[in-house]
Amino acid sequence: MKHAGPNALDELEPLLREIREVEGLTEKKRGTFYHRGNAMLHFHEDPLGFFADLKVDGEFVRLAVNTKREEAEFLRRATTALRAVVSRHPKSDA
Repeated sequence: MKHAGPNALDELEPLLREIREVEGLTEKKRGTFYHRGNAMLHFHEDPLGFFADLKVDGEFVRLAVNTKREEAEFLRRATTALRAVVSRHPKSDA
């Protein structure tokens, strides 16, 4: 399964916009998100569709993002997991 290319990311753009709203994440490359240098989320494309690899509790979990229901479930899980990581490691004011 290959990483999502530009055309796939174009189709995933509505999801990417939602993820970009999570404070504390850095999108180092389009569709690839990090927190403090640690990879947190990226996307794949496959003949079966699109998939997100989301880090949850230190391990990547692969989630399908092909239907509205799958997208909604992904966004729910992603925002919860990513906000939890960011809140455990807030940005220092120093």
